[in-house]
Amino acid sequence: MIVVVAGTAPVLGGGAAPPVLIADGVTVAGVPVGGMSYEQAQAAVTPAFERPLHLVLGPTRMRVAPSHFGMSVAVADGLSRAFDASRGDAVELVPEIDAEVVQGFVRGVEQRLSYPAKDSELVGLKGLVPRFSNARVGRQVIVGAMTKRLVRALKSPENRRVRIAVRTIAPKRTAAKFGPVIVIRRGANELRYYLGKRLVRTFGVATGQSVYPTPTGQFEIVDMQLWPWWRPPASPWARGLKPIPPGPGNPLGTRWMGLSAPGVGIHGTPDDASIGYSASHGCIRMHIPDAEWVFNHVHLGTPVVITDA
Repeated sequence: MIVVVAGTAPVLGGGAAPPVLIADGVTVAGVPVGGMSYEQAQAAVTPAFERPLHLVLGPTRMRVAPSHFGMSVAVADGLSRAFDASRGDAVELVPEIDAEVVQGFVRGVEQRLSYPAKDSELVGLKGLVPRFSNARVGRQVIVGAMTKRLVRALKSPENRRVRIAVRTIAPKRTAAKFGPVIVIRRGANELRYYLGKRLVRTFGVATGQSVYPTPTGQFEIVDMQLWPWWRPPASPWARGLKPIPPGPGNPLGTRWMGLSAPGVGIHGTPDDASIGYSASHGCIRMHIPDAEWVFNHVHLGTPVVITDA
């Protein structure tokens, strides 16, 4: 129906009220909803929270739906407060998140993306010079920081990109800083002390007799003793002999460095005349001051390579 009033333009009848709109500049959880109706605002806010999260670590990409974390959002409550808000207000809307699910997810990411550092290892000799494997830097996902970043992203639909929190783990031992290595030349009765690949000192030694040869191969120091006792081994040549306490004349001198080769060690000897010859029962004898120097410059685990060269 058209109503005509004298002196005015025609006016449509029915008296329809204009739609109620949210005040200009209002946001809900960072999503602009100013000037929108309820339906328009709902269509803007709901999908914003449903957008997947993108987890990033270098070339690694992971895409995860918020529903994976049992997340729920009271959009209706947020919109109701938005209609009561004044121009430019920022309305908070915090979703509910299952903390145990988030933590379990982060633990899974940790297991998938973390790996230990790898130390350099002695892999043999090149000539007489030690040769080492390459070290590798490790990586550890920082569970606490990663959990906080994930929760923050779930609560903020504006930013769905999450950088995975990690720290690097340096190897304890690299080829450049490997530490001591001992190379024993059985054929030349020589002990060579290296720091990594750098030859530091050489010493004359006595190695095993032909009937009691010093074993060849790669070993490590597993026992270190100051002022050791000598105890007769279970071998025919030592049958009937008694232990000898520390002191002058002890066959082991003042220092003992036992190897992972059973019954074999590097030690001092009071028999200086034997140095330079194949004279021992399998051990590596040294002048007592030389054995003391080596003892002070090695540690448990120091690799020892014995070669025929």
